[in-house]
Amino acid sequence: MKMSDNLLFAGFGAAFWVVGTIWYEWRGPQVFESGSQRYWINFVLTPVVSAAICMIILRWRHVPAAEWASAALLIALPGMFGEAVLLSCFVTLMPRMHLETAGKYGAFLFATYALFLTIAEVVTIRASGGSISH
Repeated sequence: MKMSDNLLFAGFGAAFWVVGTIWYEWRGPQVFESGSQRYWINFVLTPVVSAAICMIILRWRHVPAAEWASAALLIALPGMFGEAVLLSCFVTLMPRMHLETAGKYGAFLFATYALFLTIAEVVTIRASGGSISH
């Protein structure tokens, strides 16, 4: 990957995290605190949609499949570091939600990052001629 792509992916990851955080600060109570059905629908859909958006970015930049894992980390890490800070200051940074919601929010985020990083790793392993099962 080119250095410009590295910067683009990290910048995109940071921007994606900021936009998502603002969205969930605003809409979080409806998603996380208004019943389990809405939560579980979002728990399934958000990781899928987020991963799809990130994969579109990787394809748009023509990232070779063998480099997807590295590119995915560049996208994910700014948000993961941001989430660590956010979750440690949840009441201050997400004032519309109850403190008890932090666990649900954290699980939701973990699933989102895990899905995208898993897909990228599988693509990279397959492109490298490796096998997922040993």
